[in-house]
Amino acid sequence: MKILGIFCFALVIASAGLFAADEAVKLNPGDKAPAFTAKDADGNTWNSQEVVGKQSMVVYFYPAAFTGGCTKQACSYRDRLTEFKGMDAEIVAISGDEPETLKMFRKEHGLNFTLLSDPDGSVAQKFGVPVKQGGSIKQTVGGQEMTLNRGVTTSRWTFVIDKEGKIAYVNSQVDAAKDSEAVLATLQGLKK
Repeated sequence: MKILGIFCFALVIASAGLFAADEAVKLNPGDKAPAFTAKDADGNTWNSQEVVGKQSMVVYFYPAAFTGGCTKQACSYRDRLTEFKGMDAEIVAISGDEPETLKMFRKEHGLNFTLLSDPDGSVAQKFGVPVKQGGSIKQTVGGQEMTLNRGVTTSRWTFVIDKEGKIAYVNSQVDAAKDSEAVLATLQGLKK
């Protein structure tokens, strides 16, 4: 009887997991983008609703500051920021890193756009972006070795939100080095 009870309990838990997977958010072009707030690299609260209606918004999620692909992706956006401004688009990059880590990442690489901290993955979950356990990396920043912690590790996904607050583009298979190029092409298409 005890084994039957354990089996039933395991079956209930497994069913709950499948149900939760069915409930996962899946945003498609044309859907209303979720509103969100998060702490920026300076520890200030940033609110997406202050951009909607004024500019398009590129929201990209990345696993961790200071890692290879994430640095390439961020520097690509940095180097093309003038083009994004010409398209009237704001860049917002989101990871599970702590604001202090984001501040160091911004300074170390001269990043010139908004970096947001999502340590519990709540913003990523609003967009349907998969989240895994966080972690830490050792990194030399400004000549000093540091341990940088992140609450969660998000998958690399990119969204474009139009001025009306609707999803215009979703990419869940992002090539970090070419992401900004693909997003600029999308924004050009929105101008037509």
